[in-house]
Amino acid sequence: AAGLWTVFTLGGVGSKASAQLEQCSPLASQSLLLLLIFFHFFISDNTAFSSSNPHAFQINFNSLYTALCEQQKSDQATLLLYMLLHQNSNVRTYVLARTDIENLV
Repeated sequence: AAGLWTVFTLGGVGSKASAQLEQCSPLASQSLLLLLIFFHFFISDNTAFSSSNPHAFQINFNSLYTALCEQQKSDQATLLLYMLLHQNSNVRTYVLARTDIENLV
């Protein structure tokens, strides 16, 4: 998961359109799509991977927020932001607590 996150955060440039981003960094684009698939899978079937350790996967919200701010021209990044805000109360709380939310909007 850390490798996918690194590719996502370093792979794209927010000022390019989605098609140009995909041509310049196909690995970043594919990694983002894979994250969306995983996210959708875990929402639609919570019983598939029940774990005794609910904190098995950790992510740095500051890095996530920065990457999403830089990727707002990408439809995939916007969809990931939407899904995270609506389905994850920890992400929603973190984003609402930020003082620089205008960067995201």
